[in-house]
Amino acid sequence: MTTVGFIGLGAMGTPMAWNLDDAGFDVVVYNRTTDGEQPFAEAGVSVADSPKHLTRRSDVVCLMVSDGDAVGEVLERDLGVLDGLDEATTVVQMSTIAYEETVAAAELVAAAGGRFVDAPVSGTVGPAREGTLVGLVGGDEAAVEAVRPVLEAMCDPVVHCGDVGQGTNMKLFVNLLLGNAMNAFAEALVFGRANGLDVADMRTVVENGGLHCPLFAGKGVAIADGDFEARFPVDYQYKDLSLALARAGDVGVPLSQTAAAREAFSAARARGYGDEDIAAVVKPLEEVADVRVRED
Repeated sequence: MTTVGFIGLGAMGTPMAWNLDDAGFDVVVYNRTTDGEQPFAEAGVSVADSPKHLTRRSDVVCLMVSDGDAVGEVLERDLGVLDGLDEATTVVQMSTIAYEETVAAAELVAAAGGRFVDAPVSGTVGPAREGTLVGLVGGDEAAVEAVRPVLEAMCDPVVHCGDVGQGTNMKLFVNLLLGNAMNAFAEALVFGRANGLDVADMRTVVENGGLHCPLFAGKGVAIADGDFEARFPVDYQYKDLSLALARAGDVGVPLSQTAAAREAFSAARARGYGDEDIAAVVKPLEEVADVRVRED
């Protein structure tokens, strides 16, 4: 039986690790804070006391942590993943980090004798629970196919985007689009409300025309209900837009709209909404325009 080590038991990582357990893999977990480990220990899932010991027990090691610094720390720290690697181990890096950080992580893993697959995911907590995240995978074809059953326990579909780094580029592509679309929707709603339009009517028009999409439908309901519980936080969207802008600078692509969207999320963070859902990008607009996009 394949043993899968899973590092990072946050809002996304926890349901992903449970899906691996439900799929019948022998799962070992590790989290940098022990609170996330407790439900797994209580359910009889193995808990490692360090990334090194998790890696030594695993055929595949999945990383789902907050950012590139966290990936580097988990890999390189004392008793880190690199200390436990051998040639039979594949590291599947699923966090959203910079392209350069992905390449650097791959080089570290290769130098330590392991294999590396770049596999960030598209989707939020709901798809993570349902096992319907979109897997955005970069890596050698043989390495990707070897871990495909692991990926398919968490993701549907799994899209092989090319070599290492292309999974990261695809994640930045889709989150760039997400941030722009969410900010445009928020601006449109506030514009309409300032002009006296009814929130329910605006939603009906959007949901019954060419602009209908799950994002606008779901976030329209959330904003109308005043529900800003984080499915994907403002802080993470800001981070991802910043990563996309940095990568665009490296390859010479101007992203003026994305830069403006990043500043809108920056404003939401500055006003204290960083840990709320990306729909909270509407709040600074409401405050400036002195209107509220809510259904009373």
